[in-house]
Amino acid sequence: MNIHEYQGKAVLKEFGVPVPRGVAIFKAEEAEAAAKDLGGPVWVVKSQIHAGGRGKGKFQEPEAGDKGGVRLARSVDEVKRFAGEMLGRTLVTLQTGPAGKQVNRLYIEEGAEIDREFYLSALVDRETGRVAFVVSTEGGMDIEAVAHDTPEKIHTFSIDPATGYMPHHGRTVAQALGLAGEQAKQAGDIVSKLYKAFLAKDMSMLEINPLILTKDGSLRCLDAKISFDSNALYRHKDVVELRDLSEEDSKEIEASKHDLAYISLDDTIGCMVNGAGLAMATLDIIKLYGEEPANFLDVGGGATEDKVTAAFKIITADPNVQGILVNIFGGIMKCDVIARGVIAAVKTVGLKVPLVVRLEGTNVAEGKEIIRSSGLNVISADDLDDAAQKIVAAVRAGGQA
Repeated sequence: MNIHEYQGKAVLKEFGVPVPRGVAIFKAEEAEAAAKDLGGPVWVVKSQIHAGGRGKGKFQEPEAGDKGGVRLARSVDEVKRFAGEMLGRTLVTLQTGPAGKQVNRLYIEEGAEIDREFYLSALVDRETGRVAFVVSTEGGMDIEAVAHDTPEKIHTFSIDPATGYMPHHGRTVAQALGLAGEQAKQAGDIVSKLYKAFLAKDMSMLEINPLILTKDGSLRCLDAKISFDSNALYRHKDVVELRDLSEEDSKEIEASKHDLAYISLDDTIGCMVNGAGLAMATLDIIKLYGEEPANFLDVGGGATEDKVTAAFKIITADPNVQGILVNIFGGIMKCDVIARGVIAAVKTVGLKVPLVVRLEGTNVAEGKEIIRSSGLNVISADDLDDAAQKIVAAVRAGGQA
């Protein structure tokens, strides 16, 4: 689960991490009061969307101007004008795709006199099973570009959970950033607090880009991008309350209500599979035969008929879907349950695109018989390879099997 920058900074502030003062607003009329409360003389007006590259982004509407999604204001009137131009407009960045995202909230923040910019992030290193930090002197830049062009400028280290944060971790960061004296002490203090926040809130990723050194010698987190482990949200009701549903795909929201592992993609063949590994293999074989998947959907090993029905409805709600592939290997999951769920869903929402069903495993004969006797135009497949070829052929034939 992702949250907005201003929410992330509020979370970090709970742990004593230094962040600039700021005020979130939802209406343009709130901009003047926010600016006066912060005092100026310089403010930064930031679009709040779940995507990076906001400063270099462009708004679709000409009324928003051409200054991007992060703007420096030197008067209260400028703050007001920028707020009026940006709120309700669609911001397009490298991470939003061409459709962009509508800006429904802004963060008005006090300006800072920046001397240097750094990059600092924490994430779960799956190879070591530890929290790893990534540090670079190239703050404010796309870290992927830095890794590609100047990998020597990126330093990484992990923290042993048995010992937790130790002073030498702070010294490692300070050395990587070229900091000494008081600034080195500040770096260690910030890393210690970020590590504590990361663990306490069950984060999966924490990115500070940039971490700045101000003209007066203070380190401060000028941005905060945080993702939380969705599997741990039951422990953090305060974090769940930060969720902004307007930033999420409506189909993914509906899937979460039914405890379905669903990720919306951009293409034409809808998939319903049980098991994450089998789901990935299904997506791969669709691509192998020249088409692209419209989603990742794992109904899980113990799905009920109602859950399968809900999954099918979510797939058919996607206007991009031109064909559907149901691929089930029944172990814990029973093929007859899947079959009844699919038939129930088809009868409820109708079937306007080709449907290929491959069943194997527990109660497979019963499942195939349920589909065969349903009277519906469902294409049966013997194995995964056969299923992929049939759904690709049906989609390319314009819906004719």
